[in-house]
Amino acid sequence: MAEIIQRDGTWAFDGTTVRITPGLHRSVPLFRQTYGEIAVPLEAVSGVVLEAERKRGRLRLRLREGADPLLQATGGRLPDAADPYRLAVDVDRTGVAEYVAEEIRRALLLDQVPKEPAKAYLLPGPPVPVSVRSSDGTVSFDGTRVRIDWADTSERVKRATGPRVIDLGDLVRVEWLPNSGHEDGFLRFVTRETVFSKLPPEKDPYALDLWGSVRRDLLTALVATAVTARLPHPSTRAAAGNHEDGAHGSRPAGAVPPAADHHDVLLRRLRELGELYREGVLTDEEFARTKAVVLRGF
Repeated sequence: MAEIIQRDGTWAFDGTTVRITPGLHRSVPLFRQTYGEIAVPLEAVSGVVLEAERKRGRLRLRLREGADPLLQATGGRLPDAADPYRLAVDVDRTGVAEYVAEEIRRALLLDQVPKEPAKAYLLPGPPVPVSVRSSDGTVSFDGTRVRIDWADTSERVKRATGPRVIDLGDLVRVEWLPNSGHEDGFLRFVTRETVFSKLPPEKDPYALDLWGSVRRDLLTALVATAVTARLPHPSTRAAAGNHEDGAHGSRPAGAVPPAADHHDVLLRRLRELGELYREGVLTDEEFARTKAVVLRGF
C-alpha cells in the first residue's frame, strides 16, 4: 500500500485502485468535499506527475480520455483547487508523494494499461438522486429525469414556463461552464428539440444561468456529471453516427435533426413566445428581443 496523507486530502494506492479522499480542512473547496471519495481503477489512469514548487508541490493524476464522466462533463474547466485529481503536497512530504507516483507508474507499466481513449466510462460519477440549489434555481436529477425549479430572481420568461422537466431519453448532451466570479457560467441541457437554439442562458428555459456564489454554483457540476454518466458514451454516439451515414432508418439518439425537424422546432419556440406575450408575461420589448434571439439562433 502506497499512501500519502495531507491536509488537502489522502491518496492511497493498493496496486489496482487509487483511492482519493478529500481533506476536511476548511481550505478544501466545497465541491471536492461534496463530491466525496473517488475510487479510480488503474485501467482509467494514463499517468501521474509530481509538480514541485518552492513551498508546496502538486500531485496530479491523469486519466484516460473518456474514462471519467466528471472530466467529460466539465471539459477541463474545473478551477484548479476544485480538481479532485490534484493533491497539494507539503514540501517535507515530496519524497512520499514521489514514492506514491512511482508505484502508480510501475503498476501502469506492469499491467500495460493502454493510453488511448476509453470506450466506456470506468468511473460511475455521483450517485443519484442529486439536487443542487444555484443562483438561477434548483436543479435535480433522479436518474431518469432532470427537473429545474426557477428561483424568484430568474428571468420572467423562465418563471412563466414553470418547472422544467426533461426526460433522460430526450437529452443529447449537457453543457457546463463554471461561474468564474468575473464572468457568468451556465448549465445547459441540450435536447433534440433545442439542439439549434442559441438563446442566452438567462433566457433559455433549458439552462441555468450561474451568476451568484461561485462556491455554490460550482456544485452544479455534480448534476452535469451524474447526467453525463447516464448518457451514451461519446464513443458510442460517434459509432452510431458513422453507422447512420451508411444506413437508412430512424435517427440515433444524439444525432442532429434534419431540416424539417429544425423548422418545426423553430415554429414551436415562436408559438411558445407568442403565448407568453398574449398572456402578458412578456412586455413588448422582452418579446421583440427574445424573438430576435430565437431567430438568430436558428
